[in-house]
Amino acid sequence: MKRKISQLLLFASLCIAQYSFAQELYMPRNIKEAYAKGTRSMDGKPGKNYWQNHGKYTIDLTVNPDTKIVSGTETIIYENNSNDTLRYLPIRFVNNLHKPSSPRGGNVSDDFLSDGLTITSLKIEGESYKEDGRSWETIGRVKMNKAMLPHSKITINIDWYYPLSKESGREGQIDNTTFFVAYSYPRVTVLDDYNGWDMLPHTDRQEFYNDFNDYVYSVKAPKNYVVYGTGDLLNPDEVLQPEFSARLKQSYITDAILHIANEQEMTSGIVTKQNDWNIWKFEAKNISDVCFGLSDHYLWDASSVVVDNKTNRRASVQAAYDIKGTDFVVSVKNNRYALDWFSNNWPGIPYPFSKMTAFQGFADMEYPMMCNDSQMGDPVFAQLVQDHEVAHSYFPFYMGTNETRYAFMDEGWATTFEYLIGISQRGKEAADEFYKKFRVNKYINDPSTEQDQPIISMSTQVSGAGYSNNSYSKSSLSYLALKDLLGDDLFKKSLHAYMDNWNGKHPIPWDYFNSFNSASGKNLNWFFNNWFFTNNYIDIVLDKVDTKAKKTIVTINNKGGFAIPFDVNVVYTDNTKESFHQTPAIWETNQKNAKVTFNAAKKIKSITVDGGIFVDATPSNNTWIAK
Repeated sequence: MKRKISQLLLFASLCIAQYSFAQELYMPRNIKEAYAKGTRSMDGKPGKNYWQNHGKYTIDLTVNPDTKIVSGTETIIYENNSNDTLRYLPIRFVNNLHKPSSPRGGNVSDDFLSDGLTITSLKIEGESYKEDGRSWETIGRVKMNKAMLPHSKITINIDWYYPLSKESGREGQIDNTTFFVAYSYPRVTVLDDYNGWDMLPHTDRQEFYNDFNDYVYSVKAPKNYVVYGTGDLLNPDEVLQPEFSARLKQSYITDAILHIANEQEMTSGIVTKQNDWNIWKFEAKNISDVCFGLSDHYLWDASSVVVDNKTNRRASVQAAYDIKGTDFVVSVKNNRYALDWFSNNWPGIPYPFSKMTAFQGFADMEYPMMCNDSQMGDPVFAQLVQDHEVAHSYFPFYMGTNETRYAFMDEGWATTFEYLIGISQRGKEAADEFYKKFRVNKYINDPSTEQDQPIISMSTQVSGAGYSNNSYSKSSLSYLALKDLLGDDLFKKSLHAYMDNWNGKHPIPWDYFNSFNSASGKNLNWFFNNWFFTNNYIDIVLDKVDTKAKKTIVTINNKGGFAIPFDVNVVYTDNTKESFHQTPAIWETNQKNAKVTFNAAKKIKSITVDGGIFVDATPSNNTWIAK
């Protein structure tokens, strides 16, 4: 009996410790409630009561290149796994961003504007609703005639059409016969355990938050148009001439880069079946979105790469581009490298999908299994952009982060992986300079420093440079600082625990914090509080240098506040050099002042503290020169 009591007391103390662990960090009331309800757990895992909703989407789309109209009919089997009775059905249609009446985060041209969605038929459980969607912005709300009970399913049928915008952004017309079709179907918005229905409008700045669904979809396009889409192409023999279907199938099993269709073959009309219209069929399961591009003249390259060495699973790597798209000639080569590197290094989890297609457009934007990138004319920068978009395969497509509220949960990680793969491609010195130039300098030198808002701030509530600083620069720096603090092995172990916990689910920032605390076995809340819940920035000052009994003591003041790693670089009078690296752990007990002590065998000429990619706001006070 005593043993059982002791075990219970130990378990209770562990639970209390774990609870207080997380409670050291600020937590909004709705997030606290999710933990109290048991949908989230303080150990970083989904709680015993965690749930998320799911849809099975069957969509038949038609793209008319003459009218530039996309039309479709879809059936959604929607599953309510919550304990809530649902009386309204919010339906999201992101393409309504193009409607003049929709809210947007910036100015647009007339060519960007369109009439938006028109619903020609809407049925729920076979009952027709008088709803044409004309009053909707990027989200509409349908009051259901019969409430949807917890743990039940309903069938939704929607017929609709909308015009492709003349000016292409994340989607739209690329040229007169090339289109990128994304966010192209009405979908049930996310219902989650911490905020209910996701009703935040899409305003073209923040990105997306979607459920993991199953999709079977088809695209009806005229002959000579090739369709490149998310998911597996189910019927290559029905839409491609035998030679080209054979080339595509061969690309699935080879490391060689094949030209599936060149310019002459595309323009001569011998690639697709010569039906007036061909229907291209695709399937993708447990995925957060689908999209596609089509063209009657784009060149088509393909290959494949082993992404899982344990099972020898391959992923298809494809590229579709204009004859003038010089950046894209090497897209397949670069993306083969990227999928292999991400799978085996950072994050070190096999690429989770069956395909990756680079499509030449204008957006520099990621989608599940696709990226829509622009022609840069700079091969190094073009590769960096594609690396970044492919890295998003993990955040938010492997893990369904809420990009709208917490952009740093995906953009920060993609920026980090973009930097790490850059080291392998160009060497550390070049990658460091690139990262500082494109990711850090604008942030740290931003004159509007009142935008130094905490990273944890909702992305929809931070504007201008503050949004980019939080989403990309500061969050990426925080992840790299934590990597330096924990060391590569423990950092990877913790990262994998976080990703394993939340693969196919919807993590929030506190799930990240708690996962790393648990997996690392360390209380990292001091670090998370320092980086995510403060107005800190990067600025350390070399305050003074003292010598005592052959020991040199360097006092550093953390004026900006962020717990960064740095090097103490010593130059001796004979011009030899020595460097002493300090991890962010130096700030754990005192986040304002730190002392670095070392034995100096020679006379010192100068000492500099240098954060490297953690660019200092005032580098002029980082050096001490002996008198």
